[in-house]
Amino acid sequence: MIIEQLSVFLENRSGRLHEVFEILGKNNINVSACSLADTSEFGILRLIPSDPIQAREILKKNLFSVNVSEVISFAAPNSPGALSRTLKILADAGIGVDYLYGFSPGEKSFIVLRPDDAAKAVAEFQKHEMELLSASDLYKF
Repeated sequence: MIIEQLSVFLENRSGRLHEVFEILGKNNINVSACSLADTSEFGILRLIPSDPIQAREILKKNLFSVNVSEVISFAAPNSPGALSRTLKILADAGIGVDYLYGFSPGEKSFIVLRPDDAAKAVAEFQKHEMELLSASDLYKF
């Protein structure tokens, strides 16, 4: 249930984000989830590609700075307080959260989360019967 996510560091200049997705698309790599955070000088594009190893190599070959990190993804009801209840599971287990991003296409919310201990977070969510997702599950939505 641990998913490999790529973090791509981008200069803040027009077209740089497009370059990443153009390169991935030309190499038949799909992206099931992504998030972009920026500062005045650079951005961090976090993405879950269909083939993380190939995506990393292709982007590095095209002079992008890329790191791989472990994230988990889960589904929760799309209702007030649902995310709070889910995060309480981690807080009660002493697991920190570096960041998260998500979307809610209907009755469920799908969240990608970077915990400070992915294996422990997976175990806690399984103990609480949370619906964990794999990278391939994300392509279904």
